[in-house]
Amino acid sequence: MTAPDLCPACGARNDCSMASAQTEHLPCWCYSVSIDPEILRALPPEQRNSACLCPRCADVLSQLPPTPPEHLA
Repeated sequence: MTAPDLCPACGARNDCSMASAQTEHLPCWCYSVSIDPEILRALPPEQRNSACLCPRCADVLSQLPPTPPEHLA
């Protein structure tokens, strides 16, 4: 079984707010995007509904707001 904070497709962090006790009260990034159902159907059945995909595997990077640049100290 995949850890809830890792993408079941590639194993990278999925940034799912529901997977962390500190952020579980916040809406997940996936609430604001549209994931092609074909991407979900391509997952093996045992990986479906076990953890969020990462934005890259969900193919939604273009739908997410740009990440603000980190301030250099």
